[in-house]
Amino acid sequence: MQEKNSLLIFTRNPELGKCKTRLAATVGDESALAIYRFLLQHTVSITKELPVHKEVHYSVAIRENDLWDPDLYHKELQQGADLGARMEYAFAKAFQRGQNKVIIMGSDLYDLTTTDLQEAFNALEDHDFVVGPATDGGYYLLGMKSLYPALFKNKAWGTDTVLEATLDDLNNENVKLLPERNDIDYYEDLEGIAAFEPFLPQHLKHG
Repeated sequence: MQEKNSLLIFTRNPELGKCKTRLAATVGDESALAIYRFLLQHTVSITKELPVHKEVHYSVAIRENDLWDPDLYHKELQQGADLGARMEYAFAKAFQRGQNKVIIMGSDLYDLTTTDLQEAFNALEDHDFVVGPATDGGYYLLGMKSLYPALFKNKAWGTDTVLEATLDDLNNENVKLLPERNDIDYYEDLEGIAAFEPFLPQHLKHG
């Protein structure tokens, strides 16, 4: 176990009508919730074997009896007024505990693998930062070896400018860019992917 390495998983509480709202606009609240639960289960499957300290950071409330095994995942509540403040708080706490490499990730990446995450930690061996660009102009993963507060300020979170603004902040730093990945926010992000077919309402199913 690489105890000095930390993986922070940011997640929304899976509640009807309160998660994946942009996706729900097309598929409906119940399908959106089912899809998000499926994505959470995928996130568990790709992170549970990683030999690092793992934390799941809940958006609203910590749930005790859910799919995050408390023997594998330390449970925390997100703190802060916006996403930037919440991520900065989580990173700061990790570094205060003496962690050397800290990576934060979302929980809606179907095409992310355990190997991708291991390679992100490996990248911090000879880089100071690692960034996983998302196809929507944001990022799905951010890692660093010491707190860099500028990354969490003056960003229009949830828009297609976040990645560019973040890389501008890191312009003179030693950064490793990972392969681009597709996070699931809209119906178009999952259209045609067979794994999501069972969760779609009948009128959107293919075939």
